[in-house]
Amino acid sequence: MSWKPDGYSSVSPYLHVRDAEQALAFLQAVFGAERLRVIPREGGGIMHAEARIDESVVMMGEVADAPDSNVHVYVPNAIAAFQRARDAGGTVVAEPGRSGDGDLRGGIADGNGTVWWISTQD
Repeated sequence: MSWKPDGYSSVSPYLHVRDAEQALAFLQAVFGAERLRVIPREGGGIMHAEARIDESVVMMGEVADAPDSNVHVYVPNAIAAFQRARDAGGTVVAEPGRSGDGDLRGGIADGNGTVWWISTQD
């Protein structure tokens, strides 16, 4: 028996979100995330959920007063992913532009307590 689930990396971000279904839908629309485990909370809501983005798994749990989080994601085309995030209802925090490290990067809030920093290195 393995010490971690098959196909999981050793480190996964764990987000506290206000609405896990909304967060999963955002990840699917923007990054083509694959929905993995979803464990409902007794009495309603979601206790734990997971989604795979490429080789990474993002985990989350619903918390009514979730603090803001930031997640950085490298994608093949930052402009296209950023537009999908806008189309999915995201609010622009920083328009895509070149940063000090040369990456093309923009920040967009998902309305659920997480700012996604979408980046391409070229």
